[in-house]
Amino acid sequence: MLAAILRHSGHTVGTMPSPHLASYTERIQVDGEPISEAEFAAAVEWLQPRLEGISAELGPPTEFEILTTVALTFLAPRCDRLVIEVGMGGRLDATNVLDLGLAVVTNVALDHQRYLGDTVEKIAFEKAGIIKPGNAVVTGAEGTALGVVEAAAAAAGADLWRLGEEIRLTSRWRGWEGSEIDVAGPGFEFSGLRVPLLGSHQAANAALAVAAAQRLGEAPGGLEETRWPGRLEPVGSSPVVLLDGGHNPAALARLADDVPRLAEGRPVTVVFGMMADKDITASFAELRRMEPSAVVFTAAASPRAARPADLAASWGGGEVVGEAIAAANRGIELAGPDGLVLVCGSLYLVGEVRAWALARR
Repeated sequence: MLAAILRHSGHTVGTMPSPHLASYTERIQVDGEPISEAEFAAAVEWLQPRLEGISAELGPPTEFEILTTVALTFLAPRCDRLVIEVGMGGRLDATNVLDLGLAVVTNVALDHQRYLGDTVEKIAFEKAGIIKPGNAVVTGAEGTALGVVEAAAAAAGADLWRLGEEIRLTSRWRGWEGSEIDVAGPGFEFSGLRVPLLGSHQAANAALAVAAAQRLGEAPGGLEETRWPGRLEPVGSSPVVLLDGGHNPAALARLADDVPRLAEGRPVTVVFGMMADKDITASFAELRRMEPSAVVFTAAASPRAARPADLAASWGGGEVVGEAIAAANRGIELAGPDGLVLVCGSLYLVGEVRAWALARR
């Protein structure tokens, strides 16, 4: 959303979204467009000899460290604004070599506990590690997580704006058209801004993007041009097919709140796959709130994916279709032309299904 606002203001904007859905080139984008395969290959080839000395001294870099270096090397000379998404956590993330003057901590939920800690407070500490001395900071964190972000900002001498405090939001649900919001804060007030992304939670994300743009001296024009593949993305009709890469209980809770409202009485068929290291039990508790008429369990082509048969056993039923596109096809059969199919649980799963789903529409 922030990148869309900055592009609308006339900036050339570099982004580094992760993970990719179909191609590594998606991880390096200029004005919303992935670089070409030839450009990606040239950037990697330029980096390769420079990695040899580092590998000898410090050990081989991780894939994400290499991708981050390639992205920044490519984007920096071509863009006048960078909007860089942290890979995981923040404090020890490869992207934290950057100090772009503005740090945004959207929210904090339990995820990646193996690496970030087993409590919301520990994870908030890792996320707040992106705050640098003198930064402008925007956050939507709540509860104990907010206290951690406030402490980190104070320690860094950073100026903090908080959603619900300095940033005030009123939102109106517009169903399949997204949301409409009014946002106000220190020295600004905007009404009737359109948020095209589906899901009630996107109103808060949009408010943070508007506030972040204000901290950069930009008005929120262009917000309505935001596109974000794989996040409650409609990709078909008869039946309606929704793709969402949410992969933790907090993300599934958002789906459980909004998908029944979008379904408007239509039966919901879920095609579900998840990585084995996620909190599947808590995610299932949220999924059950949707009261799906049918569930098809499958797996992305990843060694980390949970076995579909194990997912079905944990659920207590459902169908098992091992290959992702075949599972999506089965979901469409079960839903019928008047139903709604939700493919969710993993961005890797969504990435595999998305190209096929777009082709069928």
